Amino acid sequence: MIDSHIKDIFPLSNPVLIFSIILFVILLTPYILRKLKIPHLVGLIIAGAIIGPNGLNLILRDSSIILFGTVGLLYIMFTAGLDIDLADFKQSSTKSMVFGAYTFLIPLTMGSVVFFYLFEFSPMSSILIASVFSTHTLVAYPIIVKYGVTKDKAVTITIGGTLITDILALLVLSIIVSITETGISINFWTQLIINTIVLGISILWFIPYLARKYLKSINDNVSQYIFVLAIVFLAAFFAEMTGFEAIIGAFLAGLAVNQLIPRRSPLMNRIEFIGNALFIPFFLIGVGMLIDFRVVFTDLKTILIASAMIIVATLSKYIAAFLTQKTFNLSKDQRNLIFGLSNAHAAATLALVLKGYEVIIDYMPNGEPIRLLSNEVFDGAILMILFSCIIASVYAQKGAHNLSLTKTVKEDTSYLSTRILVPISFEKNVEELINIGLSIKDNEFQNKLFALRILMTYEQDPENESKANDLLRKASIIGEGADQVVEELLRYDFNVATGIYKVVLEQRITDLILGLHHRKGLTGSFLGNITEGVLSNCNTNIFVYHPCQPFNTMKRLVCVFPKNAEKEKGFSTILARIRNLALNNGIYLSIFAEDATLELIRNFKTDRQIETEYISLSNWEDFLYVSSKVQENVGLFVFMSRRGSISYNSEMPRISKYLDMYFMGTSFILAYPAQYSNDNKRSTVSL
Repeated sequence: MIDSHIKDIFPLSNPVLIFSIILFVILLTPYILRKLKIPHLVGLIIAGAIIGPNGLNLILRDSSIILFGTVGLLYIMFTAGLDIDLADFKQSSTKSMVFGAYTFLIPLTMGSVVFFYLFEFSPMSSILIASVFSTHTLVAYPIIVKYGVTKDKAVTITIGGTLITDILALLVLSIIVSITETGISINFWTQLIINTIVLGISILWFIPYLARKYLKSINDNVSQYIFVLAIVFLAAFFAEMTGFEAIIGAFLAGLAVNQLIPRRSPLMNRIEFIGNALFIPFFLIGVGMLIDFRVVFTDLKTILIASAMIIVATLSKYIAAFLTQKTFNLSKDQRNLIFGLSNAHAAATLALVLKGYEVIIDYMPNGEPIRLLSNEVFDGAILMILFSCIIASVYAQKGAHNLSLTKTVKEDTSYLSTRILVPISFEKNVEELINIGLSIKDNEFQNKLFALRILMTYEQDPENESKANDLLRKASIIGEGADQVVEELLRYDFNVATGIYKVVLEQRITDLILGLHHRKGLTGSFLGNITEGVLSNCNTNIFVYHPCQPFNTMKRLVCVFPKNAEKEKGFSTILARIRNLALNNGIYLSIFAEDATLELIRNFKTDRQIETEYISLSNWEDFLYVSSKVQENVGLFVFMSRRGSISYNSEMPRISKYLDMYFMGTSFILAYPAQYSNDNKRSTVSL
């Protein structure tokens, strides 16, 4: 009687209760499986199998689960493209392409042979299974970050190789699916080439153009996120229209907007947060609902296929890492690092397996579908993902640990204690100023960001104070959107410049960001009395910012240095801020300076590469020559000097006139390096 009643209740049909249960699964799964050291990704798949129709039958894999799962699948591929560091790839493109060829072709060859001859799969199914072995996800990357070896060339090579092998594997998927559905002929290959060109132009050219235009004109964070989500599905639709799989379009969309979304911004935070909190977990749970673990551990064929997948995937990735080590004369620990990073199969693997599983090539007499990838392969892939993530973590940790012990050069990390102050006065400038603060800061916990509102002593009334607090709260909310705490400071003083100076001393500020004032008459100076007052009193780094266009929508930043800039004690710190600004916004650099200054900038080392061109500027009288480089979607960064400092020259006062006449429609930053009274140690951070 009770069993009959339970069967009437399950599977659940109430959408509110279904959604509630799924949310609790997403919430509790990480805590339950953390002690077992099972990857979060695998944990959600297991949870889906438990609550799904092949488990407790609490929830059916109905249209709503499929819809959210499709969104999650495209979201995974989009973020995979978004996370690839294109600057690092360009810097080591040759080595990355060699490793990419190894880590794609070796698993593809071994897998095809094993599954065609040993398990007697069809040629198409064998190649598709083998392409699954070629993909990898950088699951172990947080371990590399922990040990501080992210700048090792083994890491750079592996990250670049990820782009190569994932694109090739996705192309294999599309080709095989197309051949399965339409057959192969000369027309097929002709159409494939044409479709590839059309897809490349429509996504890699049109979408960046559209995104840059939109992000320049719309500042609302919610609208920006909806726009990004819309172009992901637009790109997926383009891919389907040209005969490719939708996941290729989503992946290419991530590459297309890669340099338009700052790494540290409210928009990037929303993309990661919503994906990790909702869409991707729904996809993983939906995948789990397809699995019947009772069959996985009782069916001999499934066990044999899963064992073969684990062995071939692991061995082929190790051979690829070994050959890369020998080709580029790397150490044993670097080989372990490459193997650890490239052995984990997760996001792209799931995407390929699921798409292959969904392709039906025929039906049996009893109506059961014959799939391109069988149930046994699908179930085996889940076990392969589990084992590969564990093996990858062990090897990555071992290699990173040993490499960290062999580091002989201890870098000066004093620059990491960055304390940035942003005085705000006008609501319309708050977001731009805070975003610049987020862009120039280093990604370390020691950094602090302060928002300051100075009220004159005669403005002491509740209404003014309420408006000031609202302004500070807006700055704080913008920071929260990027996971950065912005401390709110409200001060009263007889003079704004004096008030800023007092806070600089009080909070030990290292960097001060000021908005270029809005002149109301012809008598006002270019910088304004407040900025000039701050410059004459504060010895910290000062950045005067004139916003016209968000930096993340720019293609290039033109940086101009005067003669003897390298002799300023704040020189290397300014370089660090330029580096962060470029990295966080995906901007290329054009550096104008005298040959001696250019040589020093070239010789500085960095953990991440930026595409940079160096142009000799022998005389600041030629400053207007720079204007030829400052075109649409280009920003300007000028290294300035206080009067009496080493790099100050007689031409410098004219810069404000040039900016006023020729660059007021351009976003620019005037950077005044810190002036210290003692011999502070120079930072080794640079471009």
